[in-house]
Amino acid sequence: IPGIEEVNMFKEDGTVIHFSAPKVQAAVASNTFIVSGHGDTKKLEELLPGILNQLGPDNLMNLKRIAEGFSSGAAAGKAAASSEGDDDIPDVGENFE
Repeated sequence: IPGIEEVNMFKEDGTVIHFSAPKVQAAVASNTFIVSGHGDTKKLEELLPGILNQLGPDNLMNLKRIAEGFSSGAAAGKAAASSEGDDDIPDVGENFE
């Protein structure tokens, strides 16, 4: 089948077998497809956001896990930034006018 740019096979552990510019052959009558080429095993995060339209309901839990990791990482980063920022500001007392 000409014109196929990539093939992604989603595994249950949240990883993806990613083929870039594969050779794909099909026997549609027997519902059989052959993907040949170099496949790389990647984490789902590495391929986002380009594969969002390829994700199905079975990948929803992996997507939630990734989103929770980003939100907890952002919250930790904000907390660290706010505590670091307080060290730079000296106390001026109650009223400095």
